[in-house]
Amino acid sequence: MTERLDKHILKNGMVLLGEPMEAVRSVAFGFMLPGGAARLPDGCCGAGSIITDWIFRGAGDRNSRKLGDALDGLGLHRASSVGSSHIGVGAALENENLSQALDLYADIILEPHLKDDQFELAKQLAIDSVHALDDDPRHKVMLKLREKFYPSPLGRSTLGNIDELTALTAKSTKAIIKDKFNLSETTFAVAGKYDFDAVATQVESLFETGRKKALEPVTLGAKAGKYTHIDSDGAQVHIGLMTETVKPTDEDYYNAMVGVSVLSGGMSTRLFTEVREKRGLCYAIGARYHGLKDAAGIMCYAGTTPENGQETVDCVIGEFNRLSEGISEEEIQRAKVGLKSSLIMQSESSSSRAGGIASDYYMFGRVRSLDEIKSKVEATSVDSVLGFLRDNKFKDFTVVTIGPKEVKVK
Repeated sequence: MTERLDKHILKNGMVLLGEPMEAVRSVAFGFMLPGGAARLPDGCCGAGSIITDWIFRGAGDRNSRKLGDALDGLGLHRASSVGSSHIGVGAALENENLSQALDLYADIILEPHLKDDQFELAKQLAIDSVHALDDDPRHKVMLKLREKFYPSPLGRSTLGNIDELTALTAKSTKAIIKDKFNLSETTFAVAGKYDFDAVATQVESLFETGRKKALEPVTLGAKAGKYTHIDSDGAQVHIGLMTETVKPTDEDYYNAMVGVSVLSGGMSTRLFTEVREKRGLCYAIGARYHGLKDAAGIMCYAGTTPENGQETVDCVIGEFNRLSEGISEEEIQRAKVGLKSSLIMQSESSSSRAGGIASDYYMFGRVRSLDEIKSKVEATSVDSVLGFLRDNKFKDFTVVTIGPKEVKVK
């Protein structure tokens, strides 16, 4: 696989990254702005959800309707996200429309109208999204799990909470945008079919300010607790469980990824086989690696009945602990195949690659090639994974449950 990375840094510090994909006719781009949930002022949880809606309600010389028509007229597949560290805005589209799209996004980021009446609409939608979690307890339990597991404010909910959303005003949210839309700490990434010289020239003309602004560090607090139960009527108990592991920048990261894939990643993996198939304890179960720049964990979800809740928690923790006792060569090879399959699918999506190279640059200060990732996965073995697991025992599990009955965490 031939890979090339394009890179350009503006005088103000904004980083431009690109990965060409000549076999496609599409292009995807994204701006990573340092306004994620963990970077928000105290008492403003959920402001990111409002912002990603509000800035699209009119910008430059276009009102909300005209801006929406202009974006739709380019055939954009828009994407916005709020993570722990960043707000992301971007799109995928036909490559010939990229230049016009960048002009529109420059207005959205630099000259949003931010009208008070539009703020109230965006705010209500954000509040509605939080209320909607009551109908999606699986999503709710995992949001609460990250909040309890990570040191404050890293786990702060990206959707927000009702009290703090309600207290937000147009004035306070405008101040957040002014402070957090910091071009010096912004990364722009593009992947697909593009002319990087033309893109760099255009982005430089649109976003170069010549002024650098340092990013204030996030001060980490303590973790919130070991066990949290949210009482809810219903026939199910939703269980979220998380335990600490190495960060993405650690040399054992790939051993951790393969270990998690042995636990969960298909119908023949440990959790599915032992907890669901053999014991019939739950109707849904899965685990995955979740990593931030400053902390990481392995998180697990299980959906079961109140009667099986306690046994399910005990069994899941037992499988985590049993993993270091032995792994077969067949399990390792199956885990590797699964990881490489995901990598191949990612490599064929311009949106995934644009997001991937921006995330890599933030995490590692460089962009890993797909070949590098593949070779690192291939280099793992039974011995290396078991050595990692034995040196990094799973302990101090954080557990969150939603349902009519609590469990005990030993």
